Amino acid sequence: MGGYGPPTTAFSKSLKFVGDRLESEFGDGVDVKYVWNIMDLGYRGEDILFLVESGILTLGYQSSSYLTDRVPELGFVDLPFMFENNAQARTAIDGPLGELLAMKIEDRTDFRILGFFENGFRHLSNRLRPVRSPADLAGMTIRVMPSDVHARTFEMLGATPMKMDLSEAIAGIVDGSLDAQENPLANTVTYGAHKFHRHHTLTGHFYVSRPILAHRQSVDGWPEALRNAVYRATREAIAYQRELSEREAVDAEKVIEGAGCEIVTLTPEERQAFRTAVKPMHDDARKEFALELRRSTDLQSIFE
Repeated sequence: MGGYGPPTTAFSKSLKFVGDRLESEFGDGVDVKYVWNIMDLGYRGEDILFLVESGILTLGYQSSSYLTDRVPELGFVDLPFMFENNAQARTAIDGPLGELLAMKIEDRTDFRILGFFENGFRHLSNRLRPVRSPADLAGMTIRVMPSDVHARTFEMLGATPMKMDLSEAIAGIVDGSLDAQENPLANTVTYGAHKFHRHHTLTGHFYVSRPILAHRQSVDGWPEALRNAVYRATREAIAYQRELSEREAVDAEKVIEGAGCEIVTLTPEERQAFRTAVKPMHDDARKEFALELRRSTDLQSIFE
């Protein structure tokens, strides 16, 4: 199993949760090994996709935005301001929407999708100035994941989006060639962006999930008892990861403030200004995304 964060993150702990469950149930019948952070071995974060699909790793996770070029339907959950809170987002991902997206991924890749970890709501950090309105983003270069929807969002907000892998983004934050980045607070701390960015804004503009990816041929070739145990352990790990993620967000906010950074909490009016700026994307979603996707959530009113 592998990922792209240190063993202390909720994602790594949740992989270990799965491994521990399997070792407890099957004893010497399974041999579980971990690569907590593939970037420590010279890989890019996005290489998780290749490593799992080729079977070098059996299981890993990656933000769904990295698959939008192969599975365009994933762009639907990349839309800005889709969800108001964790409960609403989880209901969608745990229900028909998540099932539909898992099916679309499996139709076009060699993965089996075991479920979705929660990467959570993403917020802004930058090295230049406080951000309270889209106008404050004018001229800022900001790293975004390789998603056309994410890039268009920040173009509409006035920034200059730069699609790049996490490893490149970290380098750009350190050397100052990037002005801004967007991530859940826990990721911002894990990758050290708060050491270089004084200004943070709790925009909650995207909610991103990380599909739990497994090598299809391995999963399909396992004995039924092992396959069922892996799916069962993964479901339990998802609940565990969500609890850890909530705690990580609280702890990360304290770390950011402790580093002398400023955290801006938007007023309802300020948040609405961001929503208004990207509303054309929701309007376009009526044409871009199939009716089956729009009907798979309780958010149809966004697209009417």
